[in-house]
Amino acid sequence: MRLYEALERRFGPQRWWPGRTAYEVAVGAVLTQHTAWTNAARAVAALRALRLLRPRRLAALGQAELARAIRAAGTPRVKARRLRALTLWLLGRFGGAFRPMRRLPLAPLRRELLAVPGLGPETADAILLYAAQRPVFVADAYARRVLVRHRLLRRPAGYEQARAFLDPIPRCSTSIMRSSSRSARRTAGRCRAASAARCASISAAAARLPERATGSWLGGARVGGRGCPRRPR
Repeated sequence: MRLYEALERRFGPQRWWPGRTAYEVAVGAVLTQHTAWTNAARAVAALRALRLLRPRRLAALGQAELARAIRAAGTPRVKARRLRALTLWLLGRFGGAFRPMRRLPLAPLRRELLAVPGLGPETADAILLYAAQRPVFVADAYARRVLVRHRLLRRPAGYEQARAFLDPIPRCSTSIMRSSSRSARRTAGRCRAASAARCASISAAAARLPERATGSWLGGARVGGRGCPRRPR
């Protein structure tokens, strides 16, 4: 947890992902695939202006009309198919609500999401964390860059490899996952540099993390351990 604590001291609570409802957050997670968030945000705003940020209303819209509405996010026909697939799954499985997703076993629920056409691991985890409020870590490129820079993972680190590394604290609050996922994005710009000194200025404490040889440790938190490591005061 030292790396997380260092990130929180440096950047503070991140209050991410922007969205007025859980469904809007999930829609944004699909729209931001392969594009900048600014483009996805424009598409979300267009859907809001059309009052389409409700599952039943979006599902009732034709795919061509939906594609026109989300053009700002890029690849509109592809993302329209994916949005409809996610929405129809959500309606069929949970009546369009996210609250039931908070009570189900996490692993089977994640497998269901991954079975929805167009939802890869990163999108599925973003929906689980930010929309369904489940304690998963979004091991995106930014997080992997930070882990590689601090020699916690070897290059090239794939998504599932990074996720498996970060998975030993499954019982922790979603606030830890939310803050650390977003802080990793802000840190990644510094860690892009060839010199590791820029990373060291953010989290010198993380350099003292033990070598992770067996996959059983994350800054001192054991796999399956009860409770969460303490948050910094």
